[in-house]
Amino acid sequence: MKDVSSVIKKEISRTVVGMENVVELMSVTLLAGGHVLIEGVPGTAKTTLSKSFAAMLGLKFVRIQMTPDLLPADIIGHSFYDMKTGEFKIRKGPIFSNVLMVDEINRASPKTQSALLEAMEERQVTIEGVSLKLPDPFIVIATRNPVEIEGVYELPTAQVDRFMMKINIGYLSEELEKEMLLRKERGDFQEIRRVLSREVIARMIDEVKSVNVSSAVIDYIYSILKGTRLDERVILGASPRAGEHLLFASKALAYLRGRNYVVPDDVKELAVPVLAHRIIMKPEYEVEGVNGEVTVREVLDGIEVPVG
Repeated sequence: MKDVSSVIKKEISRTVVGMENVVELMSVTLLAGGHVLIEGVPGTAKTTLSKSFAAMLGLKFVRIQMTPDLLPADIIGHSFYDMKTGEFKIRKGPIFSNVLMVDEINRASPKTQSALLEAMEERQVTIEGVSLKLPDPFIVIATRNPVEIEGVYELPTAQVDRFMMKINIGYLSEELEKEMLLRKERGDFQEIRRVLSREVIARMIDEVKSVNVSSAVIDYIYSILKGTRLDERVILGASPRAGEHLLFASKALAYLRGRNYVVPDDVKELAVPVLAHRIIMKPEYEVEGVNGEVTVREVLDGIEVPVG
């Protein structure tokens, strides 16, 4: 669908400033069937962005504030005894939505975090032995504060690997922050409008699957994955799932930009947000400031981009 990316970017500018590229990455993730982890300090419009994203696409939005005492049943639901009918019934939890915002995901206990694993991978949850399908489409948008060190839990490696992308949201540039303040002062922000429907999104997701990928692009993706695994500074490189996510995301990006084929630049553009958060560095290099993003960028610089 041509120009859908520009339509989405234009609409999101009604409620937030300077988030057009972030919204494009979120759109890519949704169309590619993935989930996204957004990292940023408080006050950078993560919640507003997520709510606007869901409203713009006509999708059901639910926000869960993660806390240490939150239980898995508080998210996925539970069974209860109905005294009127004399039967056990299932009460569905807030996870039964299209866009699930999991705010401050690392504040929840590992047990509660793990309740999301089945939902993220299988698009279903199991309550008292009964498997229930989640709505379609379904995307988890999790947020994390990078500076919190107290009252938080480390995300399990298996869960981090299930996030198709990690997006870092920093402070706006001076020009954009002044624009945001002026628009706030004038009351210039407007209510978001729906620009797509659930039916259209479902069709787009199907159309993304038919985007063509050449053998040269497949080779390029594998070269990037292999480069992260062979780096002597790395304990754990990009997983096979990471390769799948990079492939699917590249197809979605090509589609959003009006093409039915992937070009190597699609892969290169997405490599950092798709791969960097999965790479585990040796401690001595982490201390020196070498992280997953640095590693992926160096790998990209060392690989010749195929033509076409």
